[in-house]
Amino acid sequence: MDTSTLTRISDYEWRIEPQGDMRVPGIIFASRELVEAMDDKVREQVTNVATLPGIVAASYAMPDAHWGYGFPIGGVAAFDADQGGVVSAGGVGFDISCGVRTLLTGLQRADIEPVKARLADALFHSIPVGLGSTGNIHLDNGWRPLGGETRLGLQRGP
Repeated sequence: MDTSTLTRISDYEWRIEPQGDMRVPGIIFASRELVEAMDDKVREQVTNVATLPGIVAASYAMPDAHWGYGFPIGGVAAFDADQGGVVSAGGVGFDISCGVRTLLTGLQRADIEPVKARLADALFHSIPVGLGSTGNIHLDNGWRPLGGETRLGLQRGP
């Protein structure tokens, strides 16, 4: 990515000034070297996220950002529902099947409010998440990052 198209805020913060339909600026947190190594699609996607309804403060990209499906991988954005905010499936990792999904239930907010704590607990206990330290899969001291976690998961199961 060409850093001359960005405003340098600090050694590790770069700003995409609002232009066109952008509602907020884009902010990239990374060193010059990392920003220069990023594909121009990252800039395009950070800019596109900044145009979404209800976006709050800025469209952010973390140091590991790379282009995804509309929303950059390593992108972060908050949306205010009272300002027409959206839930972007591209912003929650559907591209690599990380387990995050959206679905239409037909339930209204009033249906969920009285039971939301119980519902959250039930979902947490029913839906597998990561290996963690208290799950059914326990790693020994020989574990190495990116060294076969997928094979381990397939062999041992949930």
